[in-house]
Amino acid sequence: MASGFFALLDDIGVLMDDVATMGKVATKKTAGILGDDLAVNAEKASGFVSSREIPVLWAITKGSFFNKLIILPIAFLLSAYLPIAITIILLIGGIYLAFEGAEKIYEWIFPHAKPETIKAPELSEEEILALEKDKIKSAIVTDFILSVEIVIIALSSVVEEPILNQVLVVSIVAIIATIGVYGIVAGIVRMDDLGLKLIKSSDGKKGLKNTIGTFLVQALPWIVKSLSVIGTIALILVAGGIFVHNLHFVEEFFDTLPSIIAEAITGIVVGGVSFGLFEGVKRTFFHKKNSQMNA
Repeated sequence: MASGFFALLDDIGVLMDDVATMGKVATKKTAGILGDDLAVNAEKASGFVSSREIPVLWAITKGSFFNKLIILPIAFLLSAYLPIAITIILLIGGIYLAFEGAEKIYEWIFPHAKPETIKAPELSEEEILALEKDKIKSAIVTDFILSVEIVIIALSSVVEEPILNQVLVVSIVAIIATIGVYGIVAGIVRMDDLGLKLIKSSDGKKGLKNTIGTFLVQALPWIVKSLSVIGTIALILVAGGIFVHNLHFVEEFFDTLPSIIAEAITGIVVGGVSFGLFEGVKRTFFHKKNSQMNA
């Protein structure tokens, strides 16, 4: 009886060791999309008055967990009964990621007007709450799309493994992704508040507190911008990697090039084509709509 119990413990230990190893691989594969997830959510969680940043971020975090509760069972069912769907979803997601990367590059070249920061003195409490709800809904929708990609990319790295291993690995990656991303975002959006507290506690005297506080306040916008740039590069590379590693003819075409260059070129091409098609359809549609209205 005792030997059977210890054999069971040994089997569990081996399983968890395998899960940990596969989890590392899956986490590395999702690192690029996690970088973009971090950049997007840092941007969406900022722009509120200080007292509302954490409640808004907590609401988005809860929405993110709910998103993954919807996505994970569907992904596991597809993996068990229709594994080809994982590759198809992965490729569709790759197009979306490449499109988003191309769109961000286009906005850098041709910048649009940014929405104004939500400030309490300019709006009533009801208006602030309404705007918060809109931003939270937008963030949760974006998180849903990114979560699909995180789950599918993680699942694609263990799709040949037994279903139990798939469930454990992908669930762990999903939990780490949510806690890690939103935990870091919480730290980022509160940086300036911590910096201001340090500056105030220094009583205007030059010193370590004042220096650190000033650095935190001034560094916040640069960190958010840097994350945006890193996230965009990651989007292009992740999207390109999806096509290079899942379409044999693409992999053969770039056979002589280093992997990162092949992924970058593929991501840029897919992003440019998809963004160009989208813009062309959108402009054609609005042109026809305006023509009908003026007729």
